[in-house]
Amino acid sequence: MKAETLARLQAARAGGRPVALLTRLPDGEQRLFPEDTLPPALAAAAEAALAADAARTVDDDGQKWFIQPHNPPLRLIVVGAVHVAQALVPMAVGLGYAVTVVDPRRAFATEERFGPRVTLVDDWPDEAMARLAPDTRTAVVTLTHDPKLDDPALEVALRSPAFYIGALGSRKTHAKRLARLAEAGLTATDGARIAAPVGLAIGAVTAPEIALSIMAEVVAARRGAALGRRSAPELEKT
Repeated sequence: MKAETLARLQAARAGGRPVALLTRLPDGEQRLFPEDTLPPALAAAAEAALAADAARTVDDDGQKWFIQPHNPPLRLIVVGAVHVAQALVPMAVGLGYAVTVVDPRRAFATEERFGPRVTLVDDWPDEAMARLAPDTRTAVVTLTHDPKLDDPALEVALRSPAFYIGALGSRKTHAKRLARLAEAGLTATDGARIAAPVGLAIGAVTAPEIALSIMAEVVAARRGAALGRRSAPELEKT
């Protein structure tokens, strides 16, 4: 690898920018996507490799290229150190997500409850979310049922390119939430990005089951899968 290519690759990784390194197999010539201009088919293959987080070999105009994605870590930001969060966090960690739990109630957000592999933040959610700056590799889930905590976090998340935004609560609760967010200046299109009631339709009842449905929906959103939504009976009463 040329020193110039290595320097650009390292700069992209340090800046948290997703890039793909393309190597032409016959002669070792290299390109960086999206920084370098590529033929449309090769650019599309590089984009697909980044989206899938998987290396691949492709043929372009009779030449083989090896495409290696270099993505920033996947992140999950959980607002609310509640029972569902305690079940959700280890699932996300096991799937390779860097997890941050945000809750200004310090008695809830403790290492004893969440373990050492999780970042705990006791700032108010709007301040924490602004600092965490959700990007295209970030999922955000609000779980507190408290508008003073969930709404400010959702406002920041909806103004970000986060790939998934979910909120715990019934349809009735969510309708009220959308009305409050509209008063804060967010549009109906913004509100439509929120997955609520959060999670896939698997009939979840217990905290671990709800956590499973949420994490499954996060994975589905990440992979572009079209799956059913959850509507657990107990959430309809919330």
